[in-house]
Amino acid sequence: MKISKKDFEGMKAKYDEEVKKGKPAKGVNGDRKDQTSWIFFDRETLEHLLAQADKDPKVGGIQFFFTEYTEETAKKFHPEDVEGYTGQLTLVLKAANFTENELTSVEAEDEDGGYQNNGTQCPPRCPPPPTES
Repeated sequence: MKISKKDFEGMKAKYDEEVKKGKPAKGVNGDRKDQTSWIFFDRETLEHLLAQADKDPKVGGIQFFFTEYTEETAKKFHPEDVEGYTGQLTLVLKAANFTENELTSVEAEDEDGGYQNNGTQCPPRCPPPPTES
């Protein structure tokens, strides 16, 4: 799902103020106690981003940003579980090129800046653990 540059900047600022500085992430009811274990992004999202990057497989790629859901972005993207997402770590992806130690974000065709988010993440959406036969 595309997200706006404004939403990305808010999520990144929340992460930078809390987790990046070694503080606990803040949820609706205080400190987050159960953080993200994994995030899954489907092939369609990844291929869409890769199609925007340089065709050279040693240059074109995806930049992954560590971010954190703000209450505003949780309400916008997960209205059914605002409490479960506020303060939850997540990744925001953007097409990028890396050459000679220089990273360049790919300019998006839309006004939102080309940011992608909303992979499936655990928690809160965790499949049951495998069972032994």
